[in-house]
Parts: sequence; structure tokens; C-alpha cells
Amino acid sequence: MMNSAYRSVHLTASRLINPNPISSSLLHLLPLYSSTHAAPPRSSPLRRRFLATPSSSSFYIPMAAGDDQVPPPESHLLEKQFESFRVQLEESAALREQIRAVVMEIESATRLIQANLLLVHQSRPIPEIIEKAKEKIDDLKKFYGRLAEILQKCPGQYYRYHGDWRSETQAVVSQLAFMHWLETGTLLVHAEAEAKLGLNSLEFGLETEDYLTGICFMSNDLPRYVVNRVTAGDYDCPRKVMNFLTDLHAAFRMLNLRNDFLRKKFDSMKYDLRRVEEVYYDVKIRGLISGGDPPPPNVQAQSS
Repeated sequence: MMNSAYRSVHLTASRLINPNPISSSLLHLLPLYSSTHAAPPRSSPLRRRFLATPSSSSFYIPMAAGDDQVPPPESHLLEKQFESFRVQLEESAALREQIRAVVMEIESATRLIQANLLLVHQSRPIPEIIEKAKEKIDDLKKFYGRLAEILQKCPGQYYRYHGDWRSETQAVVSQLAFMHWLETGTLLVHAEAEAKLGLNSLEFGLETEDYLTGICFMSNDLPRYVVNRVTAGDYDCPRKVMNFLTDLHAAFRMLNLRNDFLRKKFDSMKYDLRRVEEVYYDVKIRGLISGGDPPPPNVQAQSS
């Protein structure tokens, strides 16, 4: 009973001195002894847990990576890979800048040729217009030669950069084909277009799709040309253009074109031919054609 009273007084004094509940709870871990005889020490669950906890010297605390630690091999491979990617992208960007500079000069020369050829719609002398437009063909040949030199720095990468000058090349083919038709009344074939531009099909050539698309662009200029020529009194022009577009349209129908840009441009040729036919029929009905095409053989046989 005296031990119990002594313990109560001791706990009350400890709460007055240190009101912290955590500290006061630790006092229960200390053995309390009587002044006359010592009571056997009691072991509480908290005391056993605290004593069973390993010391701080046995803790493993991971330290921050220092300068002396060697990174794993995977990081070296990753860094090396992306470093090579960086070099490739920088070289590709520099190469595209060089290509773009030449393509801008090709585009400028093509605009000048087009501006000269637009004069044919104003009844200007065609030989004079063509002669002035031909002055830029040598410049185009020089520009495409520079493109070929640039692509020699990256062999096997032609189709990777082909899209940078595709549309400009199609416009060039269109102007060259229109000039050729004004001179000869025939189609500019693929080999002749390559020769005019100084291209080599083995190294740096004229793509077939670019050539065909350029021919489709050329056909878009013919209906306007026909109307202006009829206005100027050339009533035989619709017949010539109609025959040319009929043969060209029939040749294109031999190709198995997919549903892409070239297919859409080919469909526009059909409407160009229809517009020219309407002008031809109008001129023929009005009796403005002095001499037409000879009638088919079966018609001649029936008339005889």
C-alpha cells in the first residue's frame, strides 16, 4: 500500500514538472523502488518495443549520389544515342536550309516565266513571248544543278528531301510544257523535260508524278487561251486544242491513278476538255470555221 501511495505522489510530481505526455509516459519505463524494499521491475509493452528497436548505428540511410559514383552503363548508351540524334537533326536542318535557298530561286524564276507567258492571252506575238521566257530556262538548269550538288552530301536521301522542291518542280514542268505546245503543238515528253532542266534520271531526275502533275497544270491554261484566241479571230485554235486535249486525256486514262492529288488534277483535265469543246461547237455552229476536220471514212462512203 505504501508503494502505491509513493507511486501516485511520484507521478503527480512528474506531471507538474513536465506536462509533456510523451515525456511523462517515458517515466513509466523507469523502475520505481520503495525506500524499504525494492519491488520487482515491471516490463511494459512500450518498454519492450523500445528496447527491441535496433540502435541508430544499425540504421541504413541512403546518401545522395556523389561525384565519385559511376552511373550505370544504360545511361551512357542513352546519352550517346540522343547525342547522335542531335547531330543528325542539326545536319538535316542545315541541309534543308541550303535546299530551301535554292528552291526559292527556282520559284522566283518560275514566276518570271509565268508572267511572260501570260502575255499570250493578250494577243502578243507568240515567238517573241517564248523567246523572252526561254531566257530563264538556263537559270533553272543552273539551280537544279546546285540542288544535285547539295544532295550529293547525303547519298540515298533523295526522297527524304524531295518534298522540299516537289511543288516548284511541278510548276516548272507546267510552264515548260506550255511553251513547248505553243511552239510545236505537241506534248513535252518526260525525257525532253529532263534535258531542258539538265537532270539525270540515274542521280537526280524528274519524278514521274511531278511530270504528270505539271502536265495537268498545263491543261488548265488551255481553255483561257482558246477563248482569247477566238476573240482575236483565230477560229481554228479551238479545234487544235480540242484534239490535243482529247489525245492527252485518253493517254491519262491508261494510268491506274489512285485517289490522291494526281487523280484530282486528272479529273480537272476532263472539265478543261469540256470547256474547249463548248467553244469549238459554238464556233462551228456559227459557221466561223473556214475548214474543219475531214469527215470519218464511213461518212465519206455513205455520201458517195
